[in-house]
Amino acid sequence: MLILTRTVGETINIGDDITVTVVANNQGQIRLGINAPKDVPVHREEIYQRIQEENVAP
Repeated sequence: MLILTRTVGETINIGDDITVTVVANNQGQIRLGINAPKDVPVHREEIYQRIQEENVAP
């Protein structure tokens, strides 16, 4: 796992098409802005897990 330190307003590039920007840091709660192509799914972990469970259910 790559661990990076960023402050509000700074961005991380993932490949050529995805950027993750730190939008706010309020009392330890981080807000991220994510720009990605529409064909790249972006989910919070708990939503991703729910989707995976639904895909496995009969």
